[in-house]
Amino acid sequence: MDRLTALRVFVEVADRGSLTQAADQLEMSTAMVSRYLAAAEDWLGARLLHRTTRRVSLTDAGSAALPACRQLLDLALETQHLAAERSREPAGLLRITTPGSLAEAQLTSALVDFQQQYQQVEVMLSVADKAADLVAERVDLAVRITNHLDPAMIARPLARCRSLLCASPGYLQQHGTPHTADELRQHRCVAHAFGIGRQYRFLHGGEVITVPVNWNLHTNETAVLRRAVLAGAGIGMLPTYYLGDDLRAGRLVPLLPDHQPEEMGIHAIYLSRQHQPLALRLLVDFLAARFADEPWDRDLGAATTAA
Repeated sequence: MDRLTALRVFVEVADRGSLTQAADQLEMSTAMVSRYLAAAEDWLGARLLHRTTRRVSLTDAGSAALPACRQLLDLALETQHLAAERSREPAGLLRITTPGSLAEAQLTSALVDFQQQYQQVEVMLSVADKAADLVAERVDLAVRITNHLDPAMIARPLARCRSLLCASPGYLQQHGTPHTADELRQHRCVAHAFGIGRQYRFLHGGEVITVPVNWNLHTNETAVLRRAVLAGAGIGMLPTYYLGDDLRAGRLVPLLPDHQPEEMGIHAIYLSRQHQPLALRLLVDFLAARFADEPWDRDLGAATTAA
């Protein structure tokens, strides 16, 4: 007999406490329900139910087996959904949120390329540096840069986010170039409003060091921070995924190359692995492949050498 059906019958009888009610729900005869129960007990090698003319109750073995039987049935259903979805064209609306700088520099072009492959998928991209409430805002996918993950969410690593300390040539010509971390205290700095206070943290010589600095300008948007640094407002710390063109063109100059800012993770964050839309599952796989090995860092090379 079909073992999955036998397990399904066992779970239904356990939930309803009645062979007759289970038979009605499963659209089977009571005799067929009894046969499937016997098959389940033969397969598992234990008596699962106490049966009397009036009631049905779980044995100790039945109580122990019931949670595992539910998991097997859930897994079988999920596998069936996966197989069915793979034969269909992904379609529908995906609501996505991400920081503005990542959207501008990397994610938007990736989404366009994804939609060229799957033209029935519609994307609504929301840009915000603050983390969105995925449930309240009905977000399917958040692409976030963080080292602090919510354990209630599912997070898949996509890449690492590295940063560089940099300034414009004009600023350095006017104020000088810092050659040690301590010299940063003498400079004007531009900061992200959601940063770590009036200090920089670096990995240097295998140790983490903290350097107090003077913030001249604060902003809650990385794109504004970049624009301020380009305009000569001061020294800023910016992600490398956003700086490639500026470094190669000489619009920004990297500083203190032997002082590495803390790396962060770029994650795809969503609510559940179960019953995901096919389009969402394919998009997460697509982004993981596209962002593997941080392609924006590959050709920086000599551009990251301090002036």
